Amino acid sequence: MSTLTAPLVELSLAAEPDASVIWLHGLGADGWDFVPIVKELQLPDSLAVRFVFPHAPRQAVTVNGGAVMPAWYDIAMAGLDRQPDAKGIRASGALVDGLIEREIRRGIASQRIVLAGFSQGGVIAQHAGLRQSHPLGGILALSTYLGLPDTLALEAHPANAATPLLLAHGTQDNVVPLALAERSRQHLLGLHYAVEWQTYPMGHTVAREELRTIRDFLVRRLGSSSAS
Repeated sequence: MSTLTAPLVELSLAAEPDASVIWLHGLGADGWDFVPIVKELQLPDSLAVRFVFPHAPRQAVTVNGGAVMPAWYDIAMAGLDRQPDAKGIRASGALVDGLIEREIRRGIASQRIVLAGFSQGGVIAQHAGLRQSHPLGGILALSTYLGLPDTLALEAHPANAATPLLLAHGTQDNVVPLALAERSRQHLLGLHYAVEWQTYPMGHTVAREELRTIRDFLVRRLGSSSAS
């Protein structure tokens, strides 16, 4: 079991949380980026959730001219699915494994942990979640794609074979092309994952209408009747 952890921001909706959402930001941002979304989600008071927003390590990003910034892995070229940084993706996946272990040690059942991520963060959420030995409550992947699809069938853990995934994407996304997201979706469906797919008329961002979909997903997966 991994014991790795990462610097992070936390926000709890109750004094004694009984569920956790580990939310990973995108390239160049940090853990604070999605903190405001908690209020915007307008989750019901009955949902005792702890939100965990880790900061990605700072590293040089090749496609951005070698500039150093928070990144879950390096990107070599504009074609995101070409020459994937497998070492970096796996290292960040191990960080997420450590965060999952941390929540379990704090008394949160793994089935009440949701992994969420935007863009690069969504790559890591899917990578770590589908290979995770603890059964999770769900995986939320926004404006993203599968980082290492060719190894997923071999490396996927049966504990999360039935874990629901919500994939959401903008039809006008010029950072992560919709076609790449659709290929990732089809790959997941081909492996018989339970995929919910939503698109919105937006770019590489999160739309207000999308927030309602995210809210509903979290309520279904972490509400009092979602222990299954």
